[in-house]
Amino acid sequence: MEYKEEWVPKTKLGKLVYEGQITTFDEALKSRLPIREAGIVDALLPGLEDEVLDINMVQRMTDSGRRVKFRATVIVGNKDGYVGIGQGRDNQVGPAIRKGIDVAKLNIIKVQRGCGSWECGCGAEHTVPFEVMGKAGSVSIALIPAPRGLGIAAGGTAKKVMEMAGIQDVWTKSSGNTRTTLNFAKATYNALRNTVTMRV
Repeated sequence: MEYKEEWVPKTKLGKLVYEGQITTFDEALKSRLPIREAGIVDALLPGLEDEVLDINMVQRMTDSGRRVKFRATVIVGNKDGYVGIGQGRDNQVGPAIRKGIDVAKLNIIKVQRGCGSWECGCGAEHTVPFEVMGKAGSVSIALIPAPRGLGIAAGGTAKKVMEMAGIQDVWTKSSGNTRTTLNFAKATYNALRNTVTMRV
């Protein structure tokens, strides 16, 4: 395995990965040890892609005047069952995006996929295995299994999150202020997380 020169593991899980005792991301999740280093994710999931969902300018009044920072919302995923979401803030756009990517890597989850649609029954992992709900702020979203070939019937933000997770076909029902990019993305992320946490 190749590692970036600057990554020196500091946590127990990081050292186990570095020494080669943990070789897959599933093993890292099963170990129940917290993922606190982006280097762990880089080592175990080398094919990760990232996409910036939103960049906002955040202003704050201080004694010395108005402070302006940039807030970047970023998603990372390998389009094959793993996705993460994160936020980064900095005085400049570039560092804010880099911070967002690192936070997203620490929030990465495994998404359970299947063929939960009664119209399809092909057995391939192309949609959600059953209906799941996700909520963040005022936004709620329901992901409903869809037959193969339908595509992702969702708004732009939710579509990007599901594409990163490797979902190819799904129906969605959303309510609330879906123009709030961060909450819409978080609600979709929370719904995908429920594919693993819900008991069948």
